[in-house]
Order: sequence, then structure tokens, then C-alpha cells
Amino acid sequence: MLEELFAGSIADAERRRESRSLQTVEQVALNNIAALNALEFLAPGDQIKVLAEVKRASPSRGQMADIPDPAGLAEIYAANGASAISVLTEERKFKGSLEDLIAVRARVQVPLLRKDFIANEYQILEARAAGADIILLIVAGLVQKDIERLKHFTEELGMTAFIETHSEDELKRALDVDTKLVGINARDLSTFETDRDLFAKLAHLIPPEVIKVAESAVRNAGDVAHYRAAGADVVLIGEALVTNDPAAMLKAFLQVAES
Repeated sequence: MLEELFAGSIADAERRRESRSLQTVEQVALNNIAALNALEFLAPGDQIKVLAEVKRASPSRGQMADIPDPAGLAEIYAANGASAISVLTEERKFKGSLEDLIAVRARVQVPLLRKDFIANEYQILEARAAGADIILLIVAGLVQKDIERLKHFTEELGMTAFIETHSEDELKRALDVDTKLVGINARDLSTFETDRDLFAKLAHLIPPEVIKVAESAVRNAGDVAHYRAAGADVVLIGEALVTNDPAAMLKAFLQVAES
């Protein structure tokens, strides 16, 4: 499944590149307003922080929400305490688009993560041109030299690399490239099975200066508290927000006290 997702995203990027050259996208990216410093917005504090996701569908859950106005949903997130917003731009399984990212950027002033299966510089330039501040790099889908190269390129553009892991080996690989923002995903992207306790098993390996993000398996405030107790600085939440009242859910999540 992960190989299929990467292949689809790369093919879609190549299709876009046929009508919009790398040089054109690079010019827009370099002329765009500077990226926000996501590390400042997501820095650890007394209260857990939420990276709220604009997410219509997923391979494991299928269609979850129509979201005809992604920018309006993002405004609700920002107004109710989200520290950053993740926008799915993968087209085939997650039903997102770069147009969603552009629309959200025009309406909110918090950092934006381009959530996609990033494998090359063109995709990163697209993200910066669309207003993204954070790039997702998934260790399970990239060889180490590519993680290093893409992280460096992301940072050259003034953005933050968010490196996602879901095993001890992957976490060590992320730390080897001096990541400052690391995610531990409870969902194995090869099988799409979830292990809600994975974060707690691995978090102790992360140095205190690295921002720790817990991903997936968040259904309610109790799950947020569970991740907070295990050392999470940030939780990434999608399905629970798009399938419920997002304002009420965010308020409940953010009421989770420091453990």
C-alpha cells in the first residue's frame, strides 16, 4: 500500500510538471512570502498542542467527510486553538489537492503541513509555492540518503521537515538526520494496522530538544491524555475532527492538562 501511495503521488507530480515546469514552480516558491517557523508554533508548553488535519478520506477508512470548504474548516481549527494545520494533498486515496492547500493558506496564519507522499524536490517546491511551511518525509518510504537530501532542501527553502516514523529503527534513522520535529505514527503504513501504545514504547528514545508528535488513533480527549502522559508535545488529529463538531472537539482536546 505504501509503495502504491508513493507511486501515485510521484506520477501525479510528474503530470503536473508537464504543464508547470520545475523552473516556473521554483520561481513562485522563491518569490512567495517566507515560511512560518513551525518549531516556534509547536514548541513544548504546559498545554499539549494540536496539529489539526483537513482530511476527506483515507485508504483504511474510505470517505470520511466531503469538506467542500477546506479553508473554512481550517479557520475553525485556527480559531479554536490549533497550533498548525495539516492539509492532505494526495489526490487518489485521500481526495486532497494542492488547491486545498492554497485555499487554506489564504485564510489562516498558522503553519501549514503539506501532507503527501513526498519523494522529490519538485513536490517540495510545489508545497512552498502553495504556501506550505512544513514538509512530511515518511521514513518507511525513503532511503536514508533521500531523507537527508530532501530534509536539507526543505530547510534551504526556509521550511521545517516533519519526519514520520513507526518503528524503533525508523526513529533512529530520523534522529540520525538531526530532525527537530518527529512523528510516531500508531498506524503502520504498510498494513494500516494501529498500535495505540507505540508512541509510549518509543518516545523515551527522543532527545528532549526534539518536538514529539503522536499520530493516529486519536478518538477522544482520553486518547489525547494517553499520548500526553507518554510524552507527546503535539498530537496530529484528522478523523476525530472531520467526523464531529471540530470546534467542540478541539476545545476538549486542548483542555487535557500536562501529566
